[in-house]
Amino acid sequence: MSDMLLEIGRNPHARKVIRAIGLPIPLPEPLARDRGPWQAQPLADRWIAVGATPGAELLPAIAECLAPAGAEAYLWGPTEMATAFRDPGETYGRPARTFAALSERARVQGLVFDATGIRDIAGLRTLHEFFHPSVARLARSGRVVVLGRVSGDSAEAAAAQAALEGFVRSAAKELGRTGVTANLILVERGAEDRLAPVLRFMLSARAAFVTAQPVVVDSRARALTRTPPFVRPLEKKLALVTGAARGIGEATARLLAQEGAHVLLLDRPEDDGPTSQLARAIGGTAIAVDLAEEGSAARIAEAVRGFGGVDIVVHNAGITRDKTLARMSSAQWEQVLAVNLAAVARTHAALEPLLREEGRVVCLSSVAGIAGNVGQTAYAASKAGILGFVRVAAERLADRGITVNAVAPGFIETRLTAAIPMAIREVGRRLSALAQGGSPEDVGQAITFLASPGAQGITGRTLRVCGGAFIGA
Repeated sequence: MSDMLLEIGRNPHARKVIRAIGLPIPLPEPLARDRGPWQAQPLADRWIAVGATPGAELLPAIAECLAPAGAEAYLWGPTEMATAFRDPGETYGRPARTFAALSERARVQGLVFDATGIRDIAGLRTLHEFFHPSVARLARSGRVVVLGRVSGDSAEAAAAQAALEGFVRSAAKELGRTGVTANLILVERGAEDRLAPVLRFMLSARAAFVTAQPVVVDSRARALTRTPPFVRPLEKKLALVTGAARGIGEATARLLAQEGAHVLLLDRPEDDGPTSQLARAIGGTAIAVDLAEEGSAARIAEAVRGFGGVDIVVHNAGITRDKTLARMSSAQWEQVLAVNLAAVARTHAALEPLLREEGRVVCLSSVAGIAGNVGQTAYAASKAGILGFVRVAAERLADRGITVNAVAPGFIETRLTAAIPMAIREVGRRLSALAQGGSPEDVGQAITFLASPGAQGITGRTLRVCGGAFIGA
């Protein structure tokens, strides 16, 4: 079922009428999304204002991201900023300019602020100094990205860096009404060379429904590929997607195939029709296996072994049996935990020896697993279990260069949410910074990025794709 307020919001005449007569209806901003294949320059001709504190440490990495991605950089901050941007700007014919060079009416598509130089509480004033005049210059569906460190050298420095998360989460909620997202990237020392692909994704239209999130970039997972490809990054990769017949699984399978992967689409035998149809459409291979059945993991491993190994595994399959705890039967409880959590652990154990070096494992969690939800004790328990699973699995596989992460969707417009009573569905849509539901493709875009070579710096983490949900922050 479509979002009526979002459809009204797409009509500029309707928006004017509602404003003119003063109706108190908050119209969500239609989000700018990029649905085509990955491009060499996803930020082509976008104006990005870059700010920094004195002593900022990530300016070279920012410059190495923006110029190759096609962005035009406008600098605000210490004079040494120009030095970091000079060579990349000359190489790609995009010399950086000063922020003052922008006309008063000009709108930028992104604000990037390097806050790594903030080492005391007084230094936090630079956040206000940069964002106070620049935030009004952001275009609709713009991007705000703050860069910081995981911790500081002293208690006060750690406090100052931790303050960045509260700032970003609040900014996301203030700016979401215009489709703007705000996120924080924390870069551990020694992982600076892994920042550019992450920043590139967060600034792109593929991250339209990711906001109010902290993302940590580290060097735990050993890297063999020094320069990740940005066009067809999954060429010659083999990917397995469970629950691939429809919804998020289908969207993910299509996106992985679009970037060059051969996709094994796994779903229950009862869904063989849509699974096989999708496999034909994207040039993949259908596998009919019920994850709840004994021996399912061995059957999956046998199928993968026939391809000589696997590069990407997406554990997407899941079920809900929503009941309050007092009304839930033991059979319903067991069924949810068996499919959503036990099957993931069992399948992973069978596939772990078949995972190739620098492989990717992405597990579907949920905001319900982070925040809990009425009537979802079993579901929330299973999805919270996924968070613990990826943390430990990531550590064990880091030496092989394999990353393991979770994606936690919020309110996503699927056939399952369409069945929710209208009043509850409407509340679910509006209780977020972007005031709307996401699409299966939004989740698939995040999964595809985490499955790419450029995501080598992210492992053992959970990325929420929730539009900045107010619950479970």
